[in-house]
Amino acid sequence: MSFSTITPDTPFISMSALVHEHALQRPENIALIDEEQTLSYAQLDRLMDRVAASLQRDGLQPGQAIAICALNCVRYAALFLGALRAGVVVAPLAPSSTAESLASMLGDADASHLFLDRAAQDLRPADGGLKCIALDDAAGAQSFEDWLAPEGAKPQPVEVQPAAPFNIIYSSGTTGTPKGIVQSHGMRWAHVNRGGIHGYSPEGTTVLATPLYSNTTLVVFFPTLGFGGRVILMKKFDAARYLQLAQQHRATHTMLVPVQYQRIMALAEFGEYDLSSFQAKFCTSAPFRAELKADVLARWPGSLTEFYGMTEGGGTCTLDAREHPDKLHTVGKPVEGHDMRLIDEDGREVAPGEAGEVVGHSPSMMTGYHNQPEKTREAEWFDATGKRFIRTGDVGRFDADGFLTLFDRRKDMIISGGFNIYPSDLEAQLRAHPQVEDVAVVGVPSEQWGETPVAFVVSRAQQAGQPEEIMGWYNQRAGKTQRLADLRLVDELPRSAIGKVLKRELREQYVKS
Repeated sequence: MSFSTITPDTPFISMSALVHEHALQRPENIALIDEEQTLSYAQLDRLMDRVAASLQRDGLQPGQAIAICALNCVRYAALFLGALRAGVVVAPLAPSSTAESLASMLGDADASHLFLDRAAQDLRPADGGLKCIALDDAAGAQSFEDWLAPEGAKPQPVEVQPAAPFNIIYSSGTTGTPKGIVQSHGMRWAHVNRGGIHGYSPEGTTVLATPLYSNTTLVVFFPTLGFGGRVILMKKFDAARYLQLAQQHRATHTMLVPVQYQRIMALAEFGEYDLSSFQAKFCTSAPFRAELKADVLARWPGSLTEFYGMTEGGGTCTLDAREHPDKLHTVGKPVEGHDMRLIDEDGREVAPGEAGEVVGHSPSMMTGYHNQPEKTREAEWFDATGKRFIRTGDVGRFDADGFLTLFDRRKDMIISGGFNIYPSDLEAQLRAHPQVEDVAVVGVPSEQWGETPVAFVVSRAQQAGQPEEIMGWYNQRAGKTQRLADLRLVDELPRSAIGKVLKRELREQYVKS
């Protein structure tokens, strides 16, 4: 079997089988690297066997779940892949969670084991029924080495079907309520088997600075390994260190979120690094400003592809920024085989050229929200033929060429005095002010208007102006319905681990003040 020729028509192959075949064909090729450890494909394959055998020894059956709450490392990646070899479902959880939220997710996943590191050791539930294993020297848990089956251990073979659950991604987004998104082996395979069009190969090297508990990372992580390439894992993102690793390992691929691109491109020494090995760069998860895309295109070798979609699946748009420099304000067009449409508040499709909520159908849709059938039904939309779509909650418009321009999250849209206000429009105007480094606009309650817009601004270094001056400058240029009621200066905007601005926190902070 030659995995360098995987195409979208290639029949389903499990991740476990892919790694095993690479271990047979290219045993000494490097698979995983972090700051402390390197694993070849042969070593990774053997470690996956030991993990799978250990889980089977502990009585886990295919379809049962384990949880991992840790920062990126080689051991984390091998554990994830080893669990898949046993048919076990992985719930990767964020170390930034609260103890209460973590306990809720562990209960929802019905996880029997929690693998954690020092970053998560204080979140460990007191309930003694959960088996805790430390990936490093985290306190209060059995060491990974003591838990692991001995060298040479082999698991009982498990034949994985495409419909079987692969992982449960907990995505609270900006709602604060964790929802477990069940993704199947078939959905992950859909990400891998189209990887050839992005240039993944056994010679490729992907640098990842986003967390393994994020779908943003996994949509690049698994295709890299599926094609026999190597993955460089960063525990935490640092712009200068990222560039050092990319240069050192002759990186060919990467996935970064917009705020990471912003911080890398802002480094004065950016031009000193040799990035000529790059073939493809990807971005997703948050709004990616057109001017930032243009800067990346101008100064960073290789293609730049923006993905727009949801962890839940349901449809993906891609923008090849190099091929379409006149469409940088969009998120591109739906990929082949993905059906994306726009609907109004009553669930009816809108006329061409009108804005509406984006819904999508694709081969890689979630099975549903784990243990939350009502939430699953809320996320679904069916057309007149009964075809199932996933609702994104995003408002957008297709142009005459089929490119999608996004405005805002539907729940973030501000309705003031009966007028719809898209915060992204206000944010774009505010960024034109010379003192504004970053900005987020949210709607807050208003007795007079129902809602009214308020801006939170991060000032440029050594250019901190007065909020009244910035707001006055903006309001003089804004239409009457888009004027700000207030503007506050903040040191930074609250963001999720993958760079999304947590507008809910800003809104709550303002209302409480």
